[in-house]
Amino acid sequence: MSKDLGQLALQQAKEFGGKLEVKSKLEVKNKEDLSIAYTPGVATVSSEIAKDSKLGYELTTKKNTVAVISDGTAVLGLGDIGPIAAMPVMEGKAVLFKEFAGVDAIPIVLDTKDTEEIISIVKAISPTFGGINLEDISAPRCFEIEKRLIEECDIPVFHDDQHGTAIVVLAAVFNSLKLINKSIQDVKIVVNGGGSAGLSITRKLLAAGAKSISVVDKFGIINEKEGEKLAPHHLKISKLTNREFVSGTLENALENADIFIGVSAPGVLKPEWISKMAPKPVIFAMANPVPEIYPDEAIDAGAYIVGTGRSDFPNQINNVLAFPGIFRGALDARAKQITIEMQIAAAKGIASLVPENELSPTNIMPGAFQKGVAEIVAKSVRDAVK
Repeated sequence: MSKDLGQLALQQAKEFGGKLEVKSKLEVKNKEDLSIAYTPGVATVSSEIAKDSKLGYELTTKKNTVAVISDGTAVLGLGDIGPIAAMPVMEGKAVLFKEFAGVDAIPIVLDTKDTEEIISIVKAISPTFGGINLEDISAPRCFEIEKRLIEECDIPVFHDDQHGTAIVVLAAVFNSLKLINKSIQDVKIVVNGGGSAGLSITRKLLAAGAKSISVVDKFGIINEKEGEKLAPHHLKISKLTNREFVSGTLENALENADIFIGVSAPGVLKPEWISKMAPKPVIFAMANPVPEIYPDEAIDAGAYIVGTGRSDFPNQINNVLAFPGIFRGALDARAKQITIEMQIAAAKGIASLVPENELSPTNIMPGAFQKGVAEIVAKSVRDAVK
């Protein structure tokens, strides 16, 4: 990150004391206004909701409000920095919800790392909100926390670190396939990174029809034959991937691969390995701020399409393309979950924002500020609600 940007952010935080404020939709200028906004008038509103809890969506802020919840254990590139230090990031996320999709978002940081306690707290406060966005919670706890909350809450729960990135990657894959003239069923894909983002990307690709995926972590290619040596979340994914049971390193996995997806570490993709891939290789190097390989190196080594997580290179893969519109659509539809069908629909919506006649190796993704992104994603999500 540019030092200047960091200093500007710090200066802004000092000036404004955070990024958010609460504004009333009502004016309270006299006794009647006060009696309508609060007691005694408000009792009538509460009585109506008590008769029919569904009216909470019509008569309160629940219909347009999500919680952005973190324990501060996996914050950006900063790691486990604790709840209060995570607050500026959660505030920033809330700003993006409002600015890109008109969704009101409340940042909430939790001073606990206990899985059961986090689940209990989020369940207890869930009646306040129309949706829950989990943020920057470390793996593997994030898997259990999200799974349980989806099962036990009656509003959408979405861990953006997993699914937001995965949905935008899937959109990038859809548009790349159009350029290399291959189907998702026929390509060989390598996902480098066995954390929450990598596993979610893998599941989205499988749900979209991919047949040949290998997942690589720091120990090598994840292989079902390793059995109980694998962590539980890796054992699950091993049963769905690497069906040739290949062992070895990232270099081995890349032989004849069509697509590399990196959510791992800086500089791990060597240029000479790209030459071992299939013709017109696609490289998504999303480690931030230093990618697995820089675009110019990848192109010099033979890459046809290169995307990163950075705004200063073409084809930025940025989850701001996904989460505002996804929650906008889910809230509008009053969905109880954000299903895999809704997520794939969101990816297709993002991909559709680049017209086919404008697709090129350096133009496969819409820009974050392109008009209509959140609206198209929201409509795609609403249409996929069952």
